[in-house]
Amino acid sequence: MRNNAIHAGALRQALVAATVAASLATIACSDNDTAGPQQPRMFDQVQRLGNPLVSEVLLAKRSHAQHGTIGPADDNAMIGAEFRSFVANVAGRNTTVQNTLASVLLPDMMIVESGRDPATAGYLSWALSNGWGGRTLTDDILDASTMAVFGPLLDPDNVSPGLTTDNVPSDDVFSPTFPYLKAPN
Repeated sequence: MRNNAIHAGALRQALVAATVAASLATIACSDNDTAGPQQPRMFDQVQRLGNPLVSEVLLAKRSHAQHGTIGPADDNAMIGAEFRSFVANVAGRNTTVQNTLASVLLPDMMIVESGRDPATAGYLSWALSNGWGGRTLTDDILDASTMAVFGPLLDPDNVSPGLTTDNVPSDDVFSPTFPYLKAPN
């Protein structure tokens, strides 16, 4: 009988030890870990090029630094007037084209509509053709951008058809399998 009592006591001690160990393991793995850095982390945004057309074509060079340091939430307030002024005064486009481009390109972010068919991916497709958005490797971003501003895409009465391409074809042949790109040269 005494051996049973010793055995039961040892079993209780083992269960208590296992329970304590399990509790400590649970605490150590909790999501309330405060052992990380205690100081706020600061980063400097240097540039954004979600839509290269915005900063590289529609904004004056003097505005590039400002565009690069503000966030997309501030685009309409901070660069909207300059954006529309370029479309009106340099590209000679009407108010409808100015507002359409502003609604598509401001805020300056790459939009992906993941609820749409991925086969419709393409630069500006999310806004102009109810597509998935994003970019594909074969998208000629510069030609698509200049066509939107200077071409008949948004206004058939365009007056600047000579500015709709950079006349630089892609020299890349993409692989149909991952990683799709050629080795760097």
